[in-house]
Amino acid sequence: MRLYDTAQQSIVPFKPPHVVRMYVCGITPYDSTHLGHAATYLTYDLLIRRLEDRGHEVHMVRNITDVDDSILPKARELGVNYLDLADAEMARFRSDMEALEMRPAMAEPRATEAIDSIVDLVRRLIDGGNAYESRGTVYFDVATFPRCGELSHYSTPEMIALARERGGNPDDPNRRNPLDFVLWQPSASDEPSWEAPFGVGRPGWHIECSAMAMAAHGPTLDLHGGGADLIFPHHECEIAQSEAVTGEPCCRHWMHSAMVDYEGEKMSKSLGNLVFVSDLLKVADARAIRLALLRHHYRAGFEWFDSDLEEGSAELRRLLAAAQCTSGPDPRPFAARVRDALDDDLDAPAAVDALGDLADAMLSGGDDPTAHGALLELARLIGVHLERPLQLGAP
Repeated sequence: MRLYDTAQQSIVPFKPPHVVRMYVCGITPYDSTHLGHAATYLTYDLLIRRLEDRGHEVHMVRNITDVDDSILPKARELGVNYLDLADAEMARFRSDMEALEMRPAMAEPRATEAIDSIVDLVRRLIDGGNAYESRGTVYFDVATFPRCGELSHYSTPEMIALARERGGNPDDPNRRNPLDFVLWQPSASDEPSWEAPFGVGRPGWHIECSAMAMAAHGPTLDLHGGGADLIFPHHECEIAQSEAVTGEPCCRHWMHSAMVDYEGEKMSKSLGNLVFVSDLLKVADARAIRLALLRHHYRAGFEWFDSDLEEGSAELRRLLAAAQCTSGPDPRPFAARVRDALDDDLDAPAAVDALGDLADAMLSGGDDPTAHGALLELARLIGVHLERPLQLGAP
């Protein structure tokens, strides 16, 4: 299997041990699951399915960021407790993921349940000279980690610009360096807070994932995944703070899925053009949504058009029709094409093409009785179960 590695900027062999330690950044549960989430988690679900197909055992941990600078303002706006908001949105997220046949995570640690580990990690960074306190906030000192930027390959000016764009505050006069980032901060009067040796407050965003990943998997992951928007600052900061403490590689392979636009525009809450999975599930079979997303390579980035759902539904109908055939051609060449495509940097579009070619060949005839079972098996490999009839969605 060969996968693109973000840090190496190339497709490289991926040869994990039998038990694969995987960590995928989860959602901040303050809004509904949209297509960007679905495309991201489908990428890692497909990877897990192929790794298991190759004989691996995959331990995938996906965190829940239930306290940070996004969920707290939303809870304040709605006049609800931030944990109640998180619980409601996580229930919707899990329902959407289950409908799309996403494998559940082995564990879903919540940031609010990892405070002791976070506090200990911040304390170790301070004691090691990698962090400092300024006016009640603890910052990571990037000057102590000269390899900052090796994941993203961005220049310092590019990182500063992105930090400003993505919720950071590089102009904060309390920082020694514009790229220093928050590890612990005082809480506002209406925000949750915890006791810590360096002051009552709450964690910064980046430190949460380091603490949860290390608690679940130890100092080094086999693969860390997330959306491409997390490369910087989140994952770059994660590497710095984790490796500053452990002295070991944070992760052996970094994998990121590209962003999804909607009909020519960036899909974002501010533009009001988010496409929610729960809305699509009302009008289409969940398998059609999955097939439509699989038509796009995880690294390519793509625009979602409403017509994509129609194409996914047509693909599903073709597969379901073929699943009624009791025989067909020799399925082995098609099976090899599906697996080879997945092993070639998770080329889902090529895998779907190969599966569709098998379906077309079965609909044209053939007397090999193993074709039926192979079609069902290969469809399951990409997460599409053909044993049930077409479902048009809830009214």
